Amino acid sequence: MTDGYRTKTPEEIELMRRSGRLLAATHELIAGMMKPGVSSAELDRAAEEFIRDGGGKPAFKGYRGYPATLCVSFNEQVVHGIPGPRRFVEGDLVGVDCGAILEGYYSDMAVTHYVGGEPPAQVDALMKTTLRSLHKGIEKWRPGNRVGDVSAAIQKEVESRGFSVVRALVGHGIGTVMHERGLQIPNYGNAGTGLKIVEGMTAAIEPMVNMGGYDVRELKDGWTYVTADASLSCHFEHTVVATADGPRILTLP
Repeated sequence: MTDGYRTKTPEEIELMRRSGRLLAATHELIAGMMKPGVSSAELDRAAEEFIRDGGGKPAFKGYRGYPATLCVSFNEQVVHGIPGPRRFVEGDLVGVDCGAILEGYYSDMAVTHYVGGEPPAQVDALMKTTLRSLHKGIEKWRPGNRVGDVSAAIQKEVESRGFSVVRALVGHGIGTVMHERGLQIPNYGNAGTGLKIVEGMTAAIEPMVNMGGYDVRELKDGWTYVTADASLSCHFEHTVVATADGPRILTLP
């Protein structure tokens, strides 16, 4: 335990790695389907079937009443978009978030896709900045650092490129439940503050970055968040563990 957050044993980390590997393979399947004309519901069905065929269970489906395996968020939607009949069209920016449970352990991962061809320069910059900020944050997920070091690294990368970090939503602890109590990871903050990171701490780090301002609002469906100014949003996420050798990403193929 560290300040109320339970660290994981090497055996547990291995189980989380297996879960993460299944989830990463699910995202590879999704990436191959991200084409104009495909609906988000089709994507959701394929992801659920793949996870179950791999011996796992969708982590999101039924969580607090959520109805689907994936969160599929279009353009100004930040996170938690519910899959349905809407079909992808060329030029859509689509964030896909998914979680898996395998042998009782959770993994969580998000990828944002541009549908159809090469993205315009500003959209490309938004995507690259978000992904780069994720890896800047992951680099700080090492024993001896603090959560604020992760937050500050993400914020610095994003704001230095002229974009904004969503402040109302955060990364989280993860392990035998989707959101483990005792650990939250804002994507903005001050270095040297917050919970101390120790070996065996697992987390889902997930910058959500807007092309416009950082304010968001929730839609009437009770799930979907959108940018308050209708600007585009981007989301990337990995499940990670702090080890004696530094950060290790668990959601890799």
